[in-house]
Amino acid sequence: NIREIFRKARQAAPTVIFIDEIDAIAPRRGTDVNRVTDRLINQLLTEMDGIQENSGVVVIGATNRPDIIDPALLRPGRFDRLILVPAPDEKARLEIFKVHTRRVPLAEDVSLEELAKRTEGYTGADIEAVVREAAMLAMRRALQEGVIRPGMKADEIRQKVKVTMKDFEEAMKKIGPSVSEETMEYYRKIQEQFKQSRG
Repeated sequence: NIREIFRKARQAAPTVIFIDEIDAIAPRRGTDVNRVTDRLINQLLTEMDGIQENSGVVVIGATNRPDIIDPALLRPGRFDRLILVPAPDEKARLEIFKVHTRRVPLAEDVSLEELAKRTEGYTGADIEAVVREAAMLAMRRALQEGVIRPGMKADEIRQKVKVTMKDFEEAMKKIGPSVSEETMEYYRKIQEQFKQSRG
């Protein structure tokens, strides 16, 4: 499969091959008892080494476990740049809230700016979960109060149900941030180790 992916990428260049969760297919060699993973990594290394400098094929890998990736993949000429992507800052969190509340009817008391300030350490997925949970809380409340009833159309529900700041506060009690300062410090240390190992 890896050989085929790279073959198609070379044929269709310019191409970007994006490998999400690369640690799942390229952990340190020698950790798999039946050697399947080792063969997979060897094939990946062979294909990456076969990419010519101006071939128009770019390979990007993403992981939240850079410490377990096979070191051979991180040598220059394979993955040339290591980029730490931190949790979104306040400005980015505000934009993420705007995206995820675009179709959510908000009450007048909702301040997305305030929510962005109060969500330090939240990722985009965390914020999406908070918005979804707040909307569900508003729906449950509306059902209990008899404002809406089962079988109503989505447009009707949007007109009658508004998500309040209290709904968001309750949602944030259930859904906390997934990136702590300790986690970010851990990734910064790994980034420094990679920089030092590359000279």
